[in-house]
Amino acid sequence: MKKTLILYTGGTLGMRRSASGYVPDAHLESALQRLLEDTVDQLPQVDFQTLEPLLDSADMQPQDWYRIAAEIHDNYNHYTGFVVLHGTDTMAYTASALSFALQGLDKPVLVTGSQIPLREMRSDAYNNLIAALLLSGSEDIKEVCLYFSGKLLRGNRAVKVSSGSLDAFASPNYPSLGEVGIQVSVDPNVLLDPVNSPQFQTPESADGKVVLVKLFPGISPLFLSKLVEYRPRGLVIETYGTGNAPTNNAAFTAQLKTAAEAGIICVAVSQCLENQVDLGKYATGSALLRSGVVSGLDMTSIACFAKLNHLLAMRYSADEIKILMGTSLCGECTPLYR
Repeated sequence: MKKTLILYTGGTLGMRRSASGYVPDAHLESALQRLLEDTVDQLPQVDFQTLEPLLDSADMQPQDWYRIAAEIHDNYNHYTGFVVLHGTDTMAYTASALSFALQGLDKPVLVTGSQIPLREMRSDAYNNLIAALLLSGSEDIKEVCLYFSGKLLRGNRAVKVSSGSLDAFASPNYPSLGEVGIQVSVDPNVLLDPVNSPQFQTPESADGKVVLVKLFPGISPLFLSKLVEYRPRGLVIETYGTGNAPTNNAAFTAQLKTAAEAGIICVAVSQCLENQVDLGKYATGSALLRSGVVSGLDMTSIACFAKLNHLLAMRYSADEIKILMGTSLCGECTPLYR
């Protein structure tokens, strides 16, 4: 019999009104039981677990990713699928992080939520939850996915694109894995290939000392120098286009070189939603390459941030991390071919 564990972490789906606005509500299980009672014979058997403390997704930290991953790891052999209920603001971060922590899955992990709380009129929570539960019983899906508003997306390829639409997520650089409409369809051609066995990586400590910086016209080398003084362990740089930066200012690239020489792993991704970074295409990108910056290929900045956090938490060496950032571990990037 198929059996799914729902992990409730907080987020809009289970929120209630308060004097200060929507807040996470710990009494979600009973409401879900009432909603699901008419469909229990069409869905996997469901167990429900609340993770304490419940968090608005804006309060999620890297260590919380691994708290969720550890629960899945501990319960892995008791269930045929998992659904993580999560707030939308950082849902793509958590979905990306879970994909790295739970590599080599042989069953589905679905991350979902809603834009409108379950208890409110016109809520999208019910449809998202029902579809995620249905997909959690699939024998074809063997990876971490984000499901929202009819779209099944690879977790580490998803980005939130709207705060005001029910269709809030997209996958700019990779096809949707499936769709839920009148029919439920999953495309086997774009799913991850199964591996021999799961490779769970749930480090006990994730210090989160990775910084995400977006380049902008007029960015000062002094700004970068202050970041280097902070001594992050990793730096994800949202560059222009295919990996370009303001290299006319020698002090700018000098600061990046100083960061790399100080052991800070610097990775370039693109501010563009589509296509990938190619640091050898333009002279401005080549200057980054010479400064010790490595390419994040076509990863989203979210996936790159989560991946770099993960590799650092797993205590890989700097040389290993530079290689692994350009290697697809679970479908998060596409190798660059010239």
